[in-house]
Amino acid sequence: MTGVGKVRLPAEWAPQEWLWIGFPHDPDEWGGALAQAQEEIAGFANAVAESGQEVRLLVRNAANEKRARALVSGAVTLERRTYGDVWLRDTGPIVVDRAGKRSAVRPGFNGWGDKYLMAGDESIGAELAEEAGLALDQPDWVLEGGAIDTNGRGTVLTTEQCLLNPNRNPQLSREEIEARLASDLGLTRVVWLGEGLLNDHTDGHVDNLARFVSEDTVALAEPAGAHDPNREVYQDAKARLETAGLTVAAIPSPGLVTRGDWVEPASYANFLIANAIVAVPTFGVPQDEDAVAAIDALFPTRTAIGLPMLGVLAGGGGFHCASMQMPADR
Repeated sequence: MTGVGKVRLPAEWAPQEWLWIGFPHDPDEWGGALAQAQEEIAGFANAVAESGQEVRLLVRNAANEKRARALVSGAVTLERRTYGDVWLRDTGPIVVDRAGKRSAVRPGFNGWGDKYLMAGDESIGAELAEEAGLALDQPDWVLEGGAIDTNGRGTVLTTEQCLLNPNRNPQLSREEIEARLASDLGLTRVVWLGEGLLNDHTDGHVDNLARFVSEDTVALAEPAGAHDPNREVYQDAKARLETAGLTVAAIPSPGLVTRGDWVEPASYANFLIANAIVAVPTFGVPQDEDAVAAIDALFPTRTAIGLPMLGVLAGGGGFHCASMQMPADR
């Protein structure tokens, strides 16, 4: 099916029918942060559901389902599935418009460069696509959904650190990857950023760095002073975006966020755009309030809501990483 018909990947702000969210379940993966992460994901699911949008929260087993039900409102639908990690942005179906009809694309998944291999992650995308009645294209290369961000008009942001990493597609050149993005997802213009955030488990996913908020505007953090651990990353990204002719909308950086001696890849850019709200992660730092306000100003038809995410961050991702939207059927 690859390359057949006109294919378009909608922007995240396009109307959505529902949102899939993964619920944390594995104590070996989450350690002492499991309960907190579950509470934060439940708060995220509740916020989207209470805004009037359908939420399908994936749970792993009976005990996990019981825990989730104790935390979420009746507006949230629970679906028991076999999945490893909660990061459905990377393992779930990427839903495109193919010649006017919804279909799913699920490239190969190799545990973020063979680093985190968990049973179910390689199959959950196809399972969700089948359950939704979508035709499924499974191209023979590795791509996670969080590695790309589109404006819905064929332009895509990504990072060299991730898409050109030899632990993903060592057989493909930059030009061949660009050709795959075009044929499989309709992404015909690639804006290459450099490195992602320090200590990002995903090798620099762009959804933690820079996000389209309109067809020609990208939200990007301003460094929080000279000691911001990602100061040079932000500066390089800004230069590349401006060279590409895109407008950069400044949002705050949370600055240095640590867990013990570990510097967390904390970012307000890991927000989730739903139909009525934008779920913005907060980290218990002074910049939180200004970040929510800045992102709210970028979405005049939506309300930005700050939600705590430190527990989820301890597992290596955020709200955007843990969710995947189903675009509305045209």
